[in-house]
Formats: sequence, C-alpha cells, structure tokens
Amino acid sequence: MPQLHLYVPEDVAAEVQRRASARGVSVSRYLAELVHHEVGTGWPDGYFDEVVGGWKGEPLARAPQGQLETRDRL
Repeated sequence: MPQLHLYVPEDVAAEVQRRASARGVSVSRYLAELVHHEVGTGWPDGYFDEVVGGWKGEPLARAPQGQLETRDRL
C-alpha cells in the first residue's frame, strides 16, 4: 500500500491527533479515512439510503417529448 507524507502546522497536527484519539483510531487510520472520503471512488456510505426514495411530493411524471426533428445531412 502506498504511503503519503505531508507537512502541516503544529496546531493542525495537534487537532488531527485529538480527533483521531476521540474516535479511538491511529492518526494514520484517521487521515486515511479523511482522504478516502474526500477523493475515494464510488458513492459515499449511506448515499442511497438518504437519496433514493427521498422525494416526498407528488409522483413525478415526464411530459410528452414530441417528435424528433429531421435534420439536413452534412
């Protein structure tokens, strides 16, 4: 697994350590989760639970689309 190295100000490092400790994980694990959340691929955890079926109004209906136009060939 690749490793990433970065430099941050001391106050930022202290806050990262505090947050990692509060979650009961290592700093490395905490930062890996942050990076995965920000740049990871795929849908966020719970996305479909929150979005799919989330419409609370009247059922949506698609209006008639009409006929396709005929275009001149190039």
